[in-house]
Amino acid sequence: MPRRNNILANIDWLTVGLYLVMIFMGWFNIYAALYSDEHQSIFDITQQYGKQLMWIGAASVLALVIMLLEVNFFVFFSYIIYGGFMLLLLLVPFVGKEINGARSWFEIGPVLFQPAEFTKSATALALARYMSTHGFKLQTPKSLLTVAAIILAPVVFILLQNDTGSALVYFSFVLVLYREGLSGVVLFFGTLVAILFVLALILPNLTLAMVMIGIALLLFLIFNPKFKPFLNIFVTYAVAIGLLTLLSFFISTKFELAHFILAGAVVGSLFVIYTSIKNKIPNYTKIAIVFLGSVLFTISVDYGFENILEPHHQVRINELLGIESNPHGAGYHVNQSKIAIGSGGVLGKGYLKGTQTKFDFVPEQSTDFIFCTVGEEWGFAGSVTIILLFLVLFMRLIWLAERQRSVFSRIYGYSVAVILFFHFMVNIGMTIGMMPVIGIPLPFFSYGGSSLWSFTILLFIFIRLDASRLEKLSG
Repeated sequence: MPRRNNILANIDWLTVGLYLVMIFMGWFNIYAALYSDEHQSIFDITQQYGKQLMWIGAASVLALVIMLLEVNFFVFFSYIIYGGFMLLLLLVPFVGKEINGARSWFEIGPVLFQPAEFTKSATALALARYMSTHGFKLQTPKSLLTVAAIILAPVVFILLQNDTGSALVYFSFVLVLYREGLSGVVLFFGTLVAILFVLALILPNLTLAMVMIGIALLLFLIFNPKFKPFLNIFVTYAVAIGLLTLLSFFISTKFELAHFILAGAVVGSLFVIYTSIKNKIPNYTKIAIVFLGSVLFTISVDYGFENILEPHHQVRINELLGIESNPHGAGYHVNQSKIAIGSGGVLGKGYLKGTQTKFDFVPEQSTDFIFCTVGEEWGFAGSVTIILLFLVLFMRLIWLAERQRSVFSRIYGYSVAVILFFHFMVNIGMTIGMMPVIGIPLPFFSYGGSSLWSFTILLFIFIRLDASRLEKLSG
């Protein structure tokens, strides 16, 4: 059989090998996390580690089925698959099973099925299908709106299930768009929003207001160092802020002085935008627009934080940022996690000898906090080994994506890489206290059928596409 049509010969066995190593390492660590003298057999299906072996067997069948499918199946049925899972996301809040405060599961006999996990693959397929259509240009408003709709529609439905962690994963698709030509300005503003959000929570409102105004004035001076235009800008802001600050002393209101100063900055920015456009000073216009948006965003942060985020998410973010500390309350998970990882030292305590995990000091130790078992029993060396395995997988996926002849396959490949990377970064980050605890699994390691199957499907669709990279895709 010619190599061109020989799928078996074209399979990327390195990626398959990394997958197998990871799922079995995950299985052994789940066993270590839950080991007890009463249930010593790793094959005991009454325990999670026994069930995980069943999930691994089912995942192997799924991988085999995917590899046997005609490659054009994924292109032709991409929209139908996406639509089917969107329907499931719509139904699950009404007929699903509630677990840990989130109604995001279907219960089918002994199996729990979470549509949000599988919708990641469906979204990647739909996005790849749309962006690979003939004549597609990402920069056009219609294309941007359609792409945004494909990505954000699942986010809206998942948020209705009270599953913020799963919803956040979908924002990783922005990196795929950047690879396909999205302006770096979007990433800049995304980073700016994140920084402003953190600063709005950490700094007092008055301090933040003064810092933002100072930075804006400095940028005006840098981009147009002429004294007279800068003086006009300075006077405009000073008058607007001064008048509104003075007004705050004469009226009784629940708003702070900082709110009046920021309101003055808004008024000043609007006037600067008007005069800059009129006098054709584009640099001033851009700076004023960015400053105006930043001010409005920071004003909205307090309201959004208090009224949109769930209380437990507020507490976790405050714990992460050091605003409050409660090692016996909301911070218990992370505190125990860091103790477990730190206690492992360089080489760890040894397999099945982890006291923190063995005696249930670490909550969710077989799912969201499975990395604690690695850190405690295998130490720094084991933790670094796991991290290196993931990094090799990510680099391999990017390399495979770049060698694709099909735009569809390339976009899907990058989607696989960024989804897995987001899970990896956030999961390990939250176990060491660098990320808020939002409850997403570590790929191939955490216990659970839905997560393992969804990651298997996500990865093996790309392996199947890569195996037929020399063929012409049609849909």
